[in-house]
Amino acid sequence: MKFKEPLAVTEIAAFIGAELVGNDQLMASGINEIHKVEPGDISFVDFEKYYNACLQSAATIIIINKKVDCPPGKALLVLPDPFSAYVKLVKRFRPFEPATKPISDSAVIGEGTILQPNVFIGNHVTIGTNCIIHPNVTIYDHTVIGNNVIIHAGTVIGADAFYFKKRADREVMYDKMESCGRVIIEDDVEIGAGCTIDKGVSGDTIIGRGTKFDNMIHIGHGTVIGRNCLFAAQVGIGGKAHIEDNVILWGQVGVSKDLVIGKGAVVLAQSGVPASLEGGKVYFGSPVQDAREKMKELSWIKRIPEIWQKLNSK
Repeated sequence: MKFKEPLAVTEIAAFIGAELVGNDQLMASGINEIHKVEPGDISFVDFEKYYNACLQSAATIIIINKKVDCPPGKALLVLPDPFSAYVKLVKRFRPFEPATKPISDSAVIGEGTILQPNVFIGNHVTIGTNCIIHPNVTIYDHTVIGNNVIIHAGTVIGADAFYFKKRADREVMYDKMESCGRVIIEDDVEIGAGCTIDKGVSGDTIIGRGTKFDNMIHIGHGTVIGRNCLFAAQVGIGGKAHIEDNVILWGQVGVSKDLVIGKGAVVLAQSGVPASLEGGKVYFGSPVQDAREKMKELSWIKRIPEIWQKLNSK
């Protein structure tokens, strides 16, 4: 998320109650997670094993729970609970705006776009030209939709990320990470009925041009899907996955978070993808492997009773 205008690091430190270490002349341009940060962004880290990754990232200002050596040109904001400080910033600069009507006055809707009955369009949404939004579709705040997009009935675009911090010493154990990202749907995309596409925690969930979704697809927060992909029913994608162009995922494929599926890969139905896949190949199984090798393996498994009987009859 980018701020409307840059903010002084001293102002941010005062707002969250942090000790400022390093360059006190910096200006912050936005808030972002570690895997999405750009120069000028604020990020946070609260586990020592991730310190180095965050300190060496593009983030200019880092909220951290321990004093460490500050990289040249950066600033550290030191306080006991970086997670809560980060959430406080999100609530301050991207506060929840209650809806007052089914289609927000701040929404921009292009010429030729059709909105069927009971569509909800949130605040600051942009929808391009010649789109069709079918009944009971919900489009949350700040979503950006291109031209010639079709969204079928009951789909929800831009719900919050499924992201929580566990507090084991509390009766209510999970603190919510407030989402301030967006969903961006590029031109010529079609999304089936009953799909859910979550916004990024702080960056964007992106659906590339020409991609087509069947019904009941779930896309997790911050996922980036390339152009001309094809997903069949009940595919589920974990947060922050990267699906490159021309990927086909057949029915009930499950994809774990934080991985890459390479360009042109095909994953056959009911497969589970726990790790990154090379592009241009066909995969099957749970966990997936090369489809031809998996089929050979299954063929041999079917023969186990026959082989066992032969061995015992000798």
